[in-house]
Amino acid sequence: METKELGAVRPLTAVAWTSNISTCPKDFTLINITEDGANANFTRFSMKPSYYLCYSKATTGGMVVSDIRLIVEKASIPHGYCFIAEHLEPRATVSKKKRVCVRVVPVDSVDTAVLDIKLTAKSKMMLQHYTYVGDINGYVLWCRKGPFASTTPKTKPRNVSLDLRRLSLELPSVPQPLQISNPPQAPQGKLSHRRHSLHIRESLEKTADGSIQGITALDGVPFSLHPKFDIEPKPKTQLNYQLNNIRIKSLQDIENEYNYTFAVEEFAAKGNRPRLQISTSAQ
Repeated sequence: METKELGAVRPLTAVAWTSNISTCPKDFTLINITEDGANANFTRFSMKPSYYLCYSKATTGGMVVSDIRLIVEKASIPHGYCFIAEHLEPRATVSKKKRVCVRVVPVDSVDTAVLDIKLTAKSKMMLQHYTYVGDINGYVLWCRKGPFASTTPKTKPRNVSLDLRRLSLELPSVPQPLQISNPPQAPQGKLSHRRHSLHIRESLEKTADGSIQGITALDGVPFSLHPKFDIEPKPKTQLNYQLNNIRIKSLQDIENEYNYTFAVEEFAAKGNRPRLQISTSAQ
């Protein structure tokens, strides 16, 4: 079977045990016949309730079965795996000698998954394009893996351009001012500190191939000062008047103005109360 044919198959999304067609969940397919024509009932004794394997390919949950394994009773379950669910009648039980466990992952996290499972009653029979999983209760479990057709659309990464004019803002593009290819060179030694720092920053941001890195969203945005900070300069005469009215206080003036003895607080802290004096002349 070619890869293209495998890619058109939907993957398994769940595997479970079920007693019969009435207990089989919706959107699940019950395996009641093996590939060599035998009954796929895992109960070997007719007095015990029957149970079968079933699987689902419903993609509503966004999960797929990426692997399936058989483990013995005393072995620990592998990391990332879980035992399959059981949809059985009240008296039905599943043998614990060997248990079926699956690895369920999000559909977008893998490119290959389990596409199908089958059972055979004779271990010598080989199924083409299927992988041997193991023997369980007299049957042989097989699985087929490969690329699958995902019904969940995958999100495509968006290409974000550095040019702000390509953003969908529904605004007309502002014409950029012309730049002089060969600006006049300023004489050495007369550059201001700000311009000197700009030259250093520009040289650091240039890569080996001459391209400029570090373009931000503020590039090309005109700068203007808020009107409340746009204060007109005061006339020189008014400024001189304000400077002449500034009073310089001495240390003694400051102590005299802000001196406070805390006598009231000290009196209250001592808890002294005034006493009434009775005059003897009143008697």
